[in-house]
Amino acid sequence: MSLQDDIMTALKTAMKAKDQTALTALRAVKSAILIAQTETGAKEELTEEQELNILQKLVKQRKDSAAIYLEQDRKDLALPEIDEAEVISQFLPEALSEEEIEKVVIMTIDELGAEGMKDMGKVMGVVSKELAGRADGKTISNIVRAKLA
Repeated sequence: MSLQDDIMTALKTAMKAKDQTALTALRAVKSAILIAQTETGAKEELTEEQELNILQKLVKQRKDSAAIYLEQDRKDLALPEIDEAEVISQFLPEALSEEEIEKVVIMTIDELGAEGMKDMGKVMGVVSKELAGRADGKTISNIVRAKLA
């Protein structure tokens, strides 16, 4: 079953349950996937990596919005964003812990022979590709920066 089928099934379930938060989040995912498909011209199937990138982007947008709302002491606006992020996160693979990410970063630095901040781009490219969908870029970046400094 593809991600789109999973989304449609969850969307139908949310409609039956009258779960507005899930409906909003799942409709946003469906919309983002359709937009990505039509950007390429023909109705091509998206790769799993592209689908995961879309989901990560949507989760990140909601978390960032929630953080801004919380800074402005607007919990009433932050809570729906957090709830939607949780609904979308269900479709992402299990996230790695910082220790697991750190192991991959150290291994990649050794393989590439990276030394110093000048090699950060190389390391980030390899690690980001390897951990696609299982770790966010900000966490990877912070760990790479700490190891290369």
